[in-house]
Amino acid sequence: MGVDPGFVAALPKAELHVHHVGSASVAAVAELAARHPDSPVPTDPDLLADYFAFRDFGHFVEVYLSVVDLLRTPEDLWTLTHEVGRDLAAQNVRYAELTLTPYTSIVRGIAAEAYCEAVEDARRVVERDHGVVLRWCFDIPGESGVPAADVTLDVALRLRPDALVSFGLGGPEVGVPRPQFQPHFDAARAAGLRSVPHAGESTGPQTVWDAVRFLGAERIGHGIAAAQDPDLMAHLAAEGIVLEVCPTSNVRTRSVPSLAEHPLPTLVGAGVPVTINSDDPPMFTTTLNEEYSVAAELLDLDEAGVVALAATAVDASFAPDDVRKRLHDELAVTLPSR
Repeated sequence: MGVDPGFVAALPKAELHVHHVGSASVAAVAELAARHPDSPVPTDPDLLADYFAFRDFGHFVEVYLSVVDLLRTPEDLWTLTHEVGRDLAAQNVRYAELTLTPYTSIVRGIAAEAYCEAVEDARRVVERDHGVVLRWCFDIPGESGVPAADVTLDVALRLRPDALVSFGLGGPEVGVPRPQFQPHFDAARAAGLRSVPHAGESTGPQTVWDAVRFLGAERIGHGIAAAQDPDLMAHLAAEGIVLEVCPTSNVRTRSVPSLAEHPLPTLVGAGVPVTINSDDPPMFTTTLNEEYSVAAELLDLDEAGVVALAATAVDASFAPDDVRKRLHDELAVTLPSR
């Protein structure tokens, strides 16, 4: 069916699955690379397109961590956070839950306190200057194992930034069993943080089951492998466990062969609640607006259907009640009376 891109661009939106470092614009990455010439990251923006051509998920993680290496000071973190907020505002994103991975900066020499102060100050300025409300998910880098989980939990609970709402798990899924992190998620949930681990992106349905059973997942990052298991889809639908789907990302990391073969229609057809997200947009040469257009094509949606998708993201968010109400009120007036 297709929807006018202008309608999508003007739609007030919530973004629930977008990575802090992965949102660095090409210009910002090139600038940071020039600042740190010992990095393998190209300083020429034109060469970054080739650098961001991922062979598989493992190569994506390798490239992603090389960009993490460019964030060496609290000032770098502040600049990145402020720029990400400005870029979200340009897409009419009103609310976003950014996935932050404090561990990868802490092991590179930035103190946990300085990390939290930098991102908190930047998000307050973003809300003041651009009207975007930012909240954080502190994310365990799974490839670094239980020691990284220990650090992430300590920072989350000891420093507890005002904007922190959830606790996550990212990185490679292969060779990173979800059950090993159960104690960390139990402690985070007991402290009031919400559970939003990645699962079922580059592995099968069992990883999603493990995220639900062992980590108490309320939302699942990606979760697209659930389409292979009718019982799992029925469980997600019955329990209202939302999948944060990022179509272009799944193709770019080779988790899905093509957009035409993406399982989003299967998931929606089974009643699984889904939100549409951009993941690491500059790295995947996409935007949240483009992901909504992709979803509209895959699901054959009209304007009302796209608005319903946007409303699902608001409902699935951990936004304050006043922010949810404001977003729903804005969405209610986006469709012309019929």
